Amino acid sequence: MAIRMGTSELGGTFYTQGMAFAELFNRGRAEDDRCAVLTSDASIHNAEQLDRGGLEFAFMASNWIGRAKNATPPFTRKIALRMVAPANAGPMFFVKLATSPVASVADFKGKRVAVGPKGSGMEQHIHTIFGVLGISFDSFTPVYMGFADGADALIAGAIDAQFQPPIPNRVMTDLSQRADVRVIPYAPGQLEKVLAEVPFYRGVTMAKNVFRGVVEDGAQLAVVNVLVTHERVPEPIVHDMAKAIVDNLDSLPAMNPLFTGLENLFEPLRDKGRAAFEFGGVEVHPGAARAYTEAGYLR
Repeated sequence: MAIRMGTSELGGTFYTQGMAFAELFNRGRAEDDRCAVLTSDASIHNAEQLDRGGLEFAFMASNWIGRAKNATPPFTRKIALRMVAPANAGPMFFVKLATSPVASVADFKGKRVAVGPKGSGMEQHIHTIFGVLGISFDSFTPVYMGFADGADALIAGAIDAQFQPPIPNRVMTDLSQRADVRVIPYAPGQLEKVLAEVPFYRGVTMAKNVFRGVVEDGAQLAVVNVLVTHERVPEPIVHDMAKAIVDNLDSLPAMNPLFTGLENLFEPLRDKGRAAFEFGGVEVHPGAARAYTEAGYLR
């Protein structure tokens, strides 16, 4: 049977990762059994397509999968998602112009902050993070715009800070070449508080010089992006996809730098078992569990 994988817009993070997973999955497979990578509107749209039977695999940010499972808005019905594999933990961060007096995320009161399009995943992340930190949306001016428009607005001085999606991304690379920017750190204790209360985030280090304007190593939040499937998808297909991933953890970073550190995301399986991958209470698909048992990650 033909296998379909929902990703994101052409050239987006999920799309480029999906191309690598599909390449590994398709090696040695007959033409009719290969995985086709499809563009989509990313996480929410992918979950809905899985529910309708339009996909066998899909990429999602892990903050959405529990909502899909439980029919929490924006989802209107429960979707029987199953986990396949993590894809990466991508740092999300706020940027400012180097001349800005904003010293940390705690200084956003009264500031204009681009939070992504209205209703977007990026806006949801800020609601989650600020909810933990006790930062009300009434205390600053949220500006709803896409990443490219937000970058233009930052350069023009129309906003004070912009929330950027995981790197590498073309908008951030371009912004860093057009303007002298800095990544805004969290105030002492803020990062630790969010990590203690939100299970789908991880702490990561943004390395010095990862793009122009990152002048020192800094701690930031990262969301775990994942590959999911539906409970109806046959076990052998999911097994083969998970096996293609777990058998190539050492070579995937060379295929796409977004996979750097992916092997580290698998290590908690050894101590925590399947629960290490069950973000939002979404169970690991039996086919994926079998692949991870064969690879020695699960007992």
